[in-house]
Amino acid sequence: MSMARVIARWVDDTLESPFAVDVAIEDRRIVGPSLAFGCIDYDGARRPFTLDAAGVMAFGPGAEIWRTELRDVEIRVGVTFRIFWRQGDEGIYKIVKIATPGSKG
Repeated sequence: MSMARVIARWVDDTLESPFAVDVAIEDRRIVGPSLAFGCIDYDGARRPFTLDAAGVMAFGPGAEIWRTELRDVEIRVGVTFRIFWRQGDEGIYKIVKIATPGSKG
């Protein structure tokens, strides 16, 4: 098992809404029931979130809750997954980089 920062971009506009999350990976899958921590730039603001074992992205007490399929896909560059926003909206994201958390490269 190793820790990785998964960086993904929205397929419709790669300059908008970048996504990053730190997760434990084994055999190219996210493992463990523990919370993962990430951040997404959305509507011009950085929004930190937790990602639970069910794929729920929680933005804090009383804030929005989104969902993602990231825990269901193989973690490698080029793989796509969906993020489900409010009321049926969704976006397709593509993994563009897998890095060691805290690294500059």
